[in-house]
Amino acid sequence: MTIDHSSINTRPINTREDIKLSNAQIAWRAAQDIADGAYVNLGIGFPEMVASYQPSGRQAIFHTENGVLNFGEPPAAGEEDWDLINAGKKAVTLKPGAAFFHHADSFAMVRGGHLDVAILGAYQVAQSGDLANWRVGSKGVPAVGGAMDLVHGAKQVCVITEHVTKTGEPKLVEKCTFPLTGVACITRVYTSHAVIDIVDGRFVLREKLTAMSQEELQAMTGAPLHADGPVGDLVVPKL
Repeated sequence: MTIDHSSINTRPINTREDIKLSNAQIAWRAAQDIADGAYVNLGIGFPEMVASYQPSGRQAIFHTENGVLNFGEPPAAGEEDWDLINAGKKAVTLKPGAAFFHHADSFAMVRGGHLDVAILGAYQVAQSGDLANWRVGSKGVPAVGGAMDLVHGAKQVCVITEHVTKTGEPKLVEKCTFPLTGVACITRVYTSHAVIDIVDGRFVLREKLTAMSQEELQAMTGAPLHADGPVGDLVVPKL
């Protein structure tokens, strides 16, 4: 089944701010899909929140590009050890069995295909799975970090993001207009309004907020949304 595409546009639209998920809720939803024992890299900033919402009975092993494996929760305020930081320069704690290694070894793990999952932020995601997350046109200072390695080294690459920009522009698009981080690399997107897979060059809707229709969601999306079966309810706890 294909959702009506007549409302697709690239102009600011009604973003239904009244019903969107918070960043914490988006991170929570993404965390529910991480398998026990998976080796996971989380992008700097918003994606780092995923580590705080692992389901009971499951434990991912988190990797950071600057050379730590199996780090834990952030320390309490005032108890930081600033020799123990992640790639975003935030203080971390260590879990039993944690390991330190050279920056080059860290990227050898990434490029060697040893990470099961990478979860990143995005400026744009195309229906082909292309990702743009390091620069908006020629503005600002480029900040690609390790993303270009992660998107082609991890076995699965997901995005967590608002469904639209602050000005109401779609972030899920037919084709990225910003410089690309990677080509055909994203398989799933968790947004403030939906969970969407990328299958055979199409956005396939898996879950949406119950308070909005598929037509309303389509109006917020810059490329066709498809459904190959029942669309589930996107239900998250209050956080």
